[in-house]
Amino acid sequence: QVQVVESGGGLVQAGGSLRLSCAASGSIFSIDFVEWYRQAPGKQRELVSTISGDGKTNYADSVKGRFTISRDNAKNMVYLQMNNLKPEDTAVYSCRVVVSATGYWGQGTQVTVSS
Repeated sequence: QVQVVESGGGLVQAGGSLRLSCAASGSIFSIDFVEWYRQAPGKQRELVSTISGDGKTNYADSVKGRFTISRDNAKNMVYLQMNNLKPEDTAVYSCRVVVSATGYWGQGTQVTVSS
């Protein structure tokens, strides 16, 4: 079993920054890839960013140039650095960790950006 815990959310003014963390623990030999999703009230869940086992990254167009995903393989940690935040970035951000082709979700962390 794999446990996933997100942290780092909070309230920030527009233009500010936050760094989200995703910690994976448990029966992990290697992580295939990790995804960050977000879901705003009344909206569908959106894939924000992905990082593969070999470090390749992808971003949604809405966050390109503002968000950076990174990972620390030794610690089974993935980070999402979010800069120049906008009110439309307000959402619950969740991390999905894929281990041996099985995805595990965390509980999510709230990010609120005030204008």
